[in-house]
Formats: sequence, structure tokens, C-alpha cells
Amino acid sequence: MNSFFHFTARNPKVTHRAATPLELMFDLASVIAIAAAAHGLAHAIEEAHTLQGIIGFLCSFFMIWWAWMNYTWFASAYDDNSSAFRILTMVIMFGSLMLAAGIDAVFDHERIWLALLGFVVMRLGMAVFWLGASRGDPDRRTTALRYAGGIAAMQIYWIALVVIVPPTTAFYLPLFILGAIGELSVPALAEHRGVTTWHRHHLIERYGLLNIIVLGETFIAITAMIQIEGGSAFPDADLFWLAALSAVIAFSLWGLYFTDEEHLASDELRHAMVWGYGHFALFAAGAATGAGMLVMLQSLDPAAHVDPQTGVLATVIPVAIYLLTLWAIRDRFCLSGAAQWILPAVAVLVFLMALLAPLALELIALVLMATVLIRRGLTRSTMKDTT
Repeated sequence: MNSFFHFTARNPKVTHRAATPLELMFDLASVIAIAAAAHGLAHAIEEAHTLQGIIGFLCSFFMIWWAWMNYTWFASAYDDNSSAFRILTMVIMFGSLMLAAGIDAVFDHERIWLALLGFVVMRLGMAVFWLGASRGDPDRRTTALRYAGGIAAMQIYWIALVVIVPPTTAFYLPLFILGAIGELSVPALAEHRGVTTWHRHHLIERYGLLNIIVLGETFIAITAMIQIEGGSAFPDADLFWLAALSAVIAFSLWGLYFTDEEHLASDELRHAMVWGYGHFALFAAGAATGAGMLVMLQSLDPAAHVDPQTGVLATVIPVAIYLLTLWAIRDRFCLSGAAQWILPAVAVLVFLMALLAPLALELIALVLMATVLIRRGLTRSTMKDTT
């Protein structure tokens, strides 16, 4: 390890820093796990186990997102394209695939042996990364060692939780939440001793790419809606219309995320952590929107016994959370005046429409599409006024 695992800090001011093919491969491993979590949520809602499904989804999505986020920030600061970096990355990717294979146990209320093993492999791989950074970046040696020690300690906690506490007991969820808080605390405590050299524009791109991946869960549902079955020449008209409305919703979420304003406008650590951590809710909501669309599809099958209203709410509630989160992590920092409050207002409006309005899905798709156009126009005029 002394000669092989040795990662030096990258220059955070390098221009045109883009995602590497290795990082894109890492995202591909993550999307498998995200898809497994989203499908588990959809199945739980269809079986009228909504609360259990939401808890299982959030717990499994936390493990996926947290491992992805830690790797992404480390790579932004220390990716040297060395053989050691590539090998460790592939080990972590294999852990992600094990996590994906074990997610079903989360929704079945069984001990999550395989998911735990995958998560521990991913996290211990990160601990080795930070030990290498402690050797290659003497100025931040204390920071790197705190990361490595904190990550290793939390893996002991997770192993003890799964081994000792059955998932059906009342203490399991509070202890899981406590572990999540512990994991979230590691970067805050470590970076307090010296901020690592992450690259702001690189991270903005990396987060945008993962957002595209989670929104891709909606494409799985849309494709299922327009599949031709029973020897028909064309898709069912009702399903085709549902697919069209779902596509408008998905494209609108994409359009509201990728706007003219720059994400993470400040390098200040507190702002960066709000932005970085806040994306958990946004990413989870994007994946859950795809799960909700699958529930809407099932609601059109009489044999499934799924209430159509359940399918609409399963889609629209994540959409509202997506919009509110996007406001919390970006718009309230970069916009002013009426434009700043567009997303919260639309989030409330689409939720009320889902509860009360006839033709709710049609109206929601129309409102979201209009929101993309109106917000883009307002923000562009604001930018012109300030130049």
C-alpha cells in the first residue's frame, strides 16, 4: 500500500473539468441499485404496503446515494487516473452491484446480509481511498485520516445493527436513522480540519448526470406503458395517453433542473453541504416519480386492484418534493423576487390538483410544462437586467 495507494490532491481551479469514463461507469453501477429500489417501492404501493415501501425505499436509497456521493466528492479532489484509483473504483462498483442484488430483502423485512456486504465493500473501499489521500496530500492528512477512521467506525455500527437487531423490531428504524446521521456527520467533522480540493464545476456536472439517471426511472415506466401486447398493431389508446402525460412530467422535471442559473454558486463549505446533502431528497423524489408511474400503469389493469387515485398521488407527491427540494438547494440562493417562489407555489398547486381536480394528470402536465417556460423566461429577463 505504501507505494501503490498514494493519491495527491488535484488543482480545483483547472478549467473544463469533465466527468471521466470511469465515473460514468460508476454511475451505471449505481443506476442498477436505484432501479431495484424504485421497483421495490412501486411493488409495495401496489400491494397496499405504502408506508413500509416508503421506509424501505428511503433506507435503501440512502445507502446507494451515500456511497455514490462519497466517491464522487473524493474523485473530484483526488482522481489521478492511476491504476490504484481504477482498481479501487471497480471494487466499489462491485459492492454497488451486490447492494443492488440485496435490496429485495429491505422490502421483505429480512436481514439485509447481501445489501450490507455490498455497502461495507463500498465504504471500506472509500476508507482505503482516504488512507491513500493521507499519504499523497500531507496538507490534509488529518482530514483524510478522520474520513478513513469515521468510515471504518460506521461500518462496525452497521454490521452490529444488522447482526444484533432483527429488522422487524421497533428499534431497527430509529437505529438505522441514527446510523445515517453518523454517516452524514463524518464529512462535516473531517472537513472541519481542512477542506479537500473538490472541483465545483466538476461536481455540478456529476450531480446533473445522476439526476438524469434517476429521472431515467420514469422512462422505464413510460416504455412499459406503450408496449404492444396481444398481437395488436398499435399501443392501447389509454396507455399511450398516459405515457404521453408521463413524458411531459419527466421532461418538465429535467427542464426545471437544468436552467440558466448555476448550481452551487458558492464554494463556501456550509452552502456546499446543503446543496450536496439536499440532493438526496431530489434524487429520491426523481426515482420515486418513476415508481409512481409504474403504479399508475398498474392502476389501469383491473386485475391489479390498484386505485387510479393512488397511482396519481404516488407520482405527484414525489414531483412536489422534487420541486420543493430544488427550491431549497438552488432557487432560494440564486433567484429573487417573484421568480424565487415559482417552484414552491407549483409544488403546492400540483399536489392540490392531484387531490381535488378532475383530469388531474392532464392539468398537472400542463402546469409543469408552463412552469418550465415561464420560469426560464423570467430568469433570463432577470439575467439581462443585471448585465
